[in-house]
Amino acid sequence: VQLQASGGGLVQPGGSLRLSCVASGSDFDYYAIGWFRQAPGKERGMVSCISSSHSTGYADSVKGRFTISRDDAKNTWHLEMNALKPEDTAVYYCAARLRGPKYDYWGQGTLVTVSS
Repeated sequence: VQLQASGGGLVQPGGSLRLSCVASGSDFDYYAIGWFRQAPGKERGMVSCISSSHSTGYADSVKGRFTISRDDAKNTWHLEMNALKPEDTAVYYCAARLRGPKYDYWGQGTLVTVSS
């Protein structure tokens, strides 16, 4: 199983980025998907999640700015990030879990830097 995250980069405050995660090696239709981030010197935390039934959840800090989605036919997941702020700067990880609270598989991370 492999998760490949991409789409990070340098963006100015107020800008947008779209992160993608492509999964391979299993059928992820029944997995819940999460996007996490870790800023320098801080612990990794959840940004957003989407269940197999497409129910979504967001951290308070990103509500109204970020949108998570999944395309099960392509085993691809996205995190659309708008109105980016410097405090959104972090390495972003995608992850998948089948049962329970623990995520089973993790992508390698993609760096998002929000700076003028």
